[in-house]
Amino acid sequence: MSGLQILALVSGLVGLGATIGATVSNEWRATSRASSVITATWVLQGLWNNCAGNAIGALHCRPHHTIFKLEGYIQACRGLMIAAVILGFFGSIFALVGMKCTKIGGTDKNKARIACFAGVCFILSGLCSLSACSLYAHRITTEFFDPMFMAQKYELGAALFIGWAGSILCIIGGGMLCFSIKGSFSKSHSQGKYIYKGAASHSHISAYPRGQAMSVNQRPPPDYSNSSRMQHFDKNVYV
Repeated sequence: MSGLQILALVSGLVGLGATIGATVSNEWRATSRASSVITATWVLQGLWNNCAGNAIGALHCRPHHTIFKLEGYIQACRGLMIAAVILGFFGSIFALVGMKCTKIGGTDKNKARIACFAGVCFILSGLCSLSACSLYAHRITTEFFDPMFMAQKYELGAALFIGWAGSILCIIGGGMLCFSIKGSFSKSHSQGKYIYKGAASHSHISAYPRGQAMSVNQRPPPDYSNSSRMQHFDKNVYV
């Protein structure tokens, strides 16, 4: 299972990198060339900046001035992506500690628990990133296909596809981490049962060496007739 854990860690780290790249990217949406009057100029928008570029290659970006004037879905996507990055970071740290090939983390049972927690962090990170990208993409497609929407229409940016790929990798890595510890818990459980049976059998052997011991209440009363006769016979011999 060590190879599976290494593969899960690599998948989680790549997914975390893609999530960070999507979070800081300015290409969450781009102007549609079909609805743009000037095709040599386009606008890119992200969670943090608005950028304008042209065919020459010049790109000018400016950050959002205040969060109070931002639309609600952008603020929700910001929070979800930040949560995804934080959960992925902690998932990577705990995955390193909980892997079987490392020498930190304590016993195998403790390492299995840490690896399970890391897998849950990766899965939650992927779900947060997936939710943010899907929410943003839903808003873009709704505005694009709405005939009553007369403002500038946008298309899906490259950051959305990067975020979707990163979320899938995080979910796969977390699932593999949770699956890799299944044998550790079953092994520790079986060892505990074996030790308990051995202790019980040892106590049974020590109490009843040959398996034929009787309780105190079931033992017959001692016979003193022979001993008294022997004592009487001994006295007569010496007389």
